Amino acid sequence: MRQAVTKLSMEALEARHQDSRTLKPWPISVVCDNIRSALNVGSIFRTGDAFRIQHIWLCGISARPPHREILKTALGATETVSWSYHEDVVSLIKELHEKEFQCIGLEQTTGSVPLQHWTWDGKTALALVAGNEVRGLSEELLSLLDGYIEIPQFGNKHSLNVSVATGIALWDLIRQQLG
Repeated sequence: MRQAVTKLSMEALEARHQDSRTLKPWPISVVCDNIRSALNVGSIFRTGDAFRIQHIWLCGISARPPHREILKTALGATETVSWSYHEDVVSLIKELHEKEFQCIGLEQTTGSVPLQHWTWDGKTALALVAGNEVRGLSEELLSLLDGYIEIPQFGNKHSLNVSVATGIALWDLIRQQLG
């Protein structure tokens, strides 16, 4: 017999998440390299808020707030997730290495590790690098990264939407820290 359930009210959700507002963000950030859809950028902001990430770097042609389509999907997350714009992703990755970030590409490569086999200690500053919806990450950028993760797929298509893939990867990296 099924148990009766009801959807949580906004008040109940607010109460449940009240404590999370004082928690420090996870030391994980996202680099958006040349993401052409502002809707995808907005979705990454919203997902970043959900998982309490540290920062989003928008690079190249990636749209920046207050773009209308970002605001449409971010639902206020552009106000809760720290972000900045860097025109050149290559120089950004070099800067992040100098700050001791581990920079990991979300890309299918000959050296990719399936997401379920990638481990993160939850302490090392991590930058997850997501690329253009059509071209992915450039060869030049790939050569600068510390590793690559990919999400196993079993259908006819060979890729996921960039915001969906980023969300899946962020969830798995955070899940590892939850025990």
